[in-house]
Amino acid sequence: MLEVIKNAVSANEHRAIGEAQVSLPPRATPNLAPAALQMLRDVPLDSWQSLAARAAEPNGYYLPDWSLAADIFLRGRTENRALSAWNESGETLLGLMPAVSAWRAYGLPLPALVTADVYPPLGTVLLDRDNADQAAGRLMRQARAVGARALILRDTPLDGPVMAAFTRAMAWEGLQTHVLHSHARALLDATRDADELLREALGAKKLKELRRQHHRLADIGEVMFTIAATPEDIAPALEVFLQLEASGWKARRGTALLQDEAHLAFICRAVRDMAARGACEVVSLYAGETPVAAAIVLRHLDRAFYFKLGVDERFAKCSPGVLLTLELTRYMCADDSIASVDSIATPDHPMIDPIWRGRLPIGDVLIPLRRRDPLVGAIRVALDLRRRIREPARRVVHAIRKQRS
Repeated sequence: MLEVIKNAVSANEHRAIGEAQVSLPPRATPNLAPAALQMLRDVPLDSWQSLAARAAEPNGYYLPDWSLAADIFLRGRTENRALSAWNESGETLLGLMPAVSAWRAYGLPLPALVTADVYPPLGTVLLDRDNADQAAGRLMRQARAVGARALILRDTPLDGPVMAAFTRAMAWEGLQTHVLHSHARALLDATRDADELLREALGAKKLKELRRQHHRLADIGEVMFTIAATPEDIAPALEVFLQLEASGWKARRGTALLQDEAHLAFICRAVRDMAARGACEVVSLYAGETPVAAAIVLRHLDRAFYFKLGVDERFAKCSPGVLLTLELTRYMCADDSIASVDSIATPDHPMIDPIWRGRLPIGDVLIPLRRRDPLVGAIRVALDLRRRIREPARRVVHAIRKQRS
């Protein structure tokens, strides 16, 4: 299978390079010229990596190895632009926002720039921690210069340093943010003792049941939690993860990474390059020689990100995904370099929410770029109407999928 993965990466690289040679003009939007912005792939790599190391708030998905792999391979997520803020001499990158037009993000011809979704959705902009307010202000000015009337930060932590910096930068100009919608998702406080945290979250009765399930797995073979972090170890571990993820409901739905050539090429490139920088791991749970669960975990600064989980549904009665998450909890709480783990989960997720009781407020935030701009109100109305139309349809689709599962 490793040979299949290599071939998929190579084929998609050639296709992406060929497509990149043809520059198509973006769909026109009123008074907005996103083509004037730098291509994300042209941001100087050393400057981007340096900014990531100095970022005010972590975002593993806006690290260059991850973002550029998405920009090469993922249909609908390629050809991203970038807002960039530099110091006075132009030598130091202070802020970076991978960006797309509102037409690209929402299918609406609105004069707004939106944080790019490089998969999965987390739009925390990279700002220099020592110059965050200055960087936010310069990103806003650059957006204004290309004709944008608003910035929309999608899936952004509402209480973090990045939003605080934008809020202060806006206050200087008499502007205010507008939260378009928000939710809270599960977050692990990795500064706590893991056993104490799990006892509080799950209670003695649930933990006893999980120990019983652990013993049932042990009947097959010794239960082992493994961590693959080096480029040499991570390739076979990723293969195991991909096989597990494609063995269950995701495969039946047709959404497993292994079922899509572009997604397969993306994940192989991104995981390989991130691991080479110590920013990615594959964690697995084995019963003897049988893998029963595996997940990809990203790292940036003092936060980790629980990207994807794959399980062998033949062992569903033993809750392998939950058991892996318990081991991951203990592993992260024992790591002094990690303060928190973002689940990247949907609201009220049935598996992760009961285990990780911390909550990370996340939302889509509209940042107007001019005072008393009537177009900002129109943008808010258009996005709210779109959401109201799409939400009932999304609930129906989810209900149908749940019933089929």
